[in-house]
Amino acid sequence: MTTALRSPAPLPRRVPPVVYAAVAAGGLALSAWDVRDRTTWLLETFWALAGLPLVLLLWRRFPLTGLLCGLLAAHTLVLAAGGHWTYAQVPAGDWVRDALHLSRNPYDRFGHLVQGFVPAILVRELLCRTSPLRGSRWLAPLTVCACLAFSACFELLEWAAALIGGHGADAFLATQGDVWDTQWDMFCALIGAVVSVLLLSRVHDRQLTALEARTAARG
Repeated sequence: MTTALRSPAPLPRRVPPVVYAAVAAGGLALSAWDVRDRTTWLLETFWALAGLPLVLLLWRRFPLTGLLCGLLAAHTLVLAAGGHWTYAQVPAGDWVRDALHLSRNPYDRFGHLVQGFVPAILVRELLCRTSPLRGSRWLAPLTVCACLAFSACFELLEWAAALIGGHGADAFLATQGDVWDTQWDMFCALIGAVVSVLLLSRVHDRQLTALEARTAARG
């Protein structure tokens, strides 16, 4: 009795990077329309406004994995929503607050979780491709440490904004009366980074290998 050989399942099609760039740019453009506070919007979306042109400028020399592109586009949408409404007033956060009977809009906490989750893959990709750490047991802890350091730097920027802007920076800080807001923000970023490394490292490694193969074939 002969058994028919099954052909391997086709690999899923990659989303063209231009799609991710268009989603990010479209989200930023929409968020800039009729914003509640223009200064807050600029402060909240600065990383995306600076990062998107940088990624496009360096793409030929340093293309990114599809996983990282998708995460960066999603992070841009999170920043865009926070910049448009301010983090303390995002409607989706108000709905969650009311549904779960919370004392505050939790969108700021979600934003800081994402602030750890997405940069973890960015840091991991940079370390894997520009250092000898790929495959090292130090890769994961150093990635998490880098994300926590970035979160701490962001909190220092918020502190500087509070010193310079006074009450005018309240919308940017989004503390909502919580005296432990800074510590909670860094803790959320830490949790996001740890979860990202645990969940996505294997997928990321496969995409890094595929990216290297495509780059070698073109070169």
